Amino acid sequence: MSLHLSDRDPRFVDVILDWRGTAFAARLALVGAYLLGGLVKLADFPAAVAEQAHFGMAPPALWAAITIAIELIGPILILIGRWVWLGAGMLGVFTCFAAVTANAFWTMEGQARFMATNAFFEHIGLIGGFILAAMVAEHDNRHARWRKG
Repeated sequence: MSLHLSDRDPRFVDVILDWRGTAFAARLALVGAYLLGGLVKLADFPAAVAEQAHFGMAPPALWAAITIAIELIGPILILIGRWVWLGAGMLGVFTCFAAVTANAFWTMEGQARFMATNAFFEHIGLIGGFILAAMVAEHDNRHARWRKG
């Protein structure tokens, strides 16, 4: 393993990035919390409804069902690599809405404001990750079409 200033990446980085499982592992890391959240909410629907009521969403049962659908369908689309733009868009919009609803730091003070500010900007980072996932999928699709045609 040698690194020359003229090399783009160290060899070990190329090996990791070129490994077939890396892309799936990265997508799973990006969507795993949503997938797990959707499964937990599906397994305990009354708790999912209570969560929506806590955040003032009405009717809470409808919002719980919508949340479960988004948290399951979005990740599945990203993981299978089909309609990634749709899955990423669903999760990005959902995450933006959740950040504004659950982490409205601008209405808080003290430690609550500090924690909500961090959570808010973590959500913004996730939205960036969804945008990048859609961009990578589109890039891969364009190159696949180019190679075929």
